Amino acid sequence: MINTIWFFMIALSVVSAVATDRLDQLSQAVMDGAAQAVELSLFLLGSMCAWLGFLRIAENSGLTRLLAESLSPVIDRLFPDYKDDAPLKGKICMNISANLLGLGNAATPLGLSAIKAMAEKSAEDLPSRGMVLFVVMNTASLQILPINMAAMRASCGSAEPFCILPQVWITSLAALAVGVIFCKLAERRTARLRH
Repeated sequence: MINTIWFFMIALSVVSAVATDRLDQLSQAVMDGAAQAVELSLFLLGSMCAWLGFLRIAENSGLTRLLAESLSPVIDRLFPDYKDDAPLKGKICMNISANLLGLGNAATPLGLSAIKAMAEKSAEDLPSRGMVLFVVMNTASLQILPINMAAMRASCGSAEPFCILPQVWITSLAALAVGVIFCKLAERRTARLRH
């Protein structure tokens, strides 16, 4: 579906450029956009490597376990099925921590690892309620420090890359609250229907 949308957008751009006699400008824009994409990717790669290294050090030093213990009351309440599984709670914590720091790409492998562990504990082929809630929380992505966004803003010449913090906090907190509330309401409704 996405490929079809992209194809039509590109085709429409080419047709519009030919119709308005701006094919040279379109060609130049394509080349400039490709160069900027490579520059931005390299810029973000450094930030990503640094934070992935930090997360690996945190995991090897036991900081993950410490973080899991400090967040344990919240995680136990949100994910009661995994209360006694410390390694799984550690994976959930590291994913939440990466999201809090705004490291969406770094959070992805951590999230996949947690989902895989949840799937192994599940007796059904369908996603468990913990898996659904985890995906919703990742989609909402509460960010205290949106490092990737700030890095992108800095690479585009922003004088104050972190001036977006209040807006990021409000929108991501609202999205997270709505997502968690609806998941918990759906869990209660499903439990009532089963009994």
